[in-house]
Amino acid sequence: MAQGTLTVFNDFTVSLGEKKINLETDTIKLALTDDTVTPTVGAASPQWGAGSDEDYDGNEVSAAGGYTAGGFTLSGPELVLAGAVATFDDDDSDLSLAKDAANGFEDAYWGILYSDTATNKECIAFIDLDGPVSEKAGPVAINFNASGILTITRS
Repeated sequence: MAQGTLTVFNDFTVSLGEKKINLETDTIKLALTDDTVTPTVGAASPQWGAGSDEDYDGNEVSAAGGYTAGGFTLSGPELVLAGAVATFDDDDSDLSLAKDAANGFEDAYWGILYSDTATNKECIAFIDLDGPVSEKAGPVAINFNASGILTITRS
């Protein structure tokens, strides 16, 4: 990642078990939020939308400039199994924005990875961007680990 650490929400495992999220067929997005709410690993039912104790979309950065409301869409998400480890990855999506001094956001602190397909838009993980990150000062780039976005290990 260009900045910060990716942390998987504890509730993500429940969302997988209850078939709320399908990492290969769902539209997976990464949206940027300000510092009004700080995501935590133990957040209760984290969602990108209303109806949850932890609703992150109300804290999304401005959609002016090059950033689109709802965030970046990951291209070609896939889940690959090797032994006891399943790795979630994508086709190296372009999660970058050019500098936009006139209209860009100035207050991104968190990246929220979520399923835009899931009924309640359940969240998967969050990235600490070590903000504030500014599109006005730009450019902004988020690069996932070349070995995959996250792994799930059977134990």
